[in-house]
Amino acid sequence: MTSSADRPHAASRPARPASSASALATWAIPASLLGWVPIRAVGPRHRDRIAAHLRELSPGDRYLRFGRAMNDAQLRSYVDGIDFARDQLFGIFNRRLRLVAVAHLAYDSAPQFATRPAMVEFGVSVAARVRGRGYGARLFEHAVMHARNRGTDTLFIHALSENAAMLRIARRAGATVVRDGSESEAFLKLPPDTLASQVEELMETHAAELNYRLKRHAIDLRRLFDAARAWRRRHALPRVASE
Repeated sequence: MTSSADRPHAASRPARPASSASALATWAIPASLLGWVPIRAVGPRHRDRIAAHLRELSPGDRYLRFGRAMNDAQLRSYVDGIDFARDQLFGIFNRRLRLVAVAHLAYDSAPQFATRPAMVEFGVSVAARVRGRGYGARLFEHAVMHARNRGTDTLFIHALSENAAMLRIARRAGATVVRDGSESEAFLKLPPDTLASQVEELMETHAAELNYRLKRHAIDLRRLFDAARAWRRRHALPRVASE
């Protein structure tokens, strides 16, 4: 593989201008350049996208996520039953605005344990095609920040003991993991919120929203350009044959 220094004439060639849609799409996804992953809140209007993401999970991945086998109808029932007024969901969208990873913070109306007030349960799923990028860990970190900023005392994870990836994330964060046969529970005591943690979440939230909107505008521009090209093809004047 040759470097640019091995091609002395490369700099003299004019760069090919990128289309507006491609340039905007590149600008909209700085995560690969900066190491930052845009994590955005997911709401009721995203139910279909959440369901589509979960349907892409293999039977084995569904089993690890929910602790039991789940068919498509059961996944849809779970999505339809999410109480967005109580719980909080976060997602990672790709450049086509498809959800590739989703985290669910499930709050209970009353403390699960008298000695552990304000407890919240964490669950996460990551599409197989984007595994290995640290999305699960980043969603966990974001969920911890969100929960502590709302006065939550403890973050709780209930997982199958064979879900090594999830339990490894919990242990690295300092959670206490208790194994009971085929199931494990992890408890992470959360620190109180600070001005720094509040500002950090606010900045990440606004940056992720901007990233999402830029991706959406890039998609709209791409569709507009595609429609314009299609119109030109349909209305192109026939060429006159030369004599």
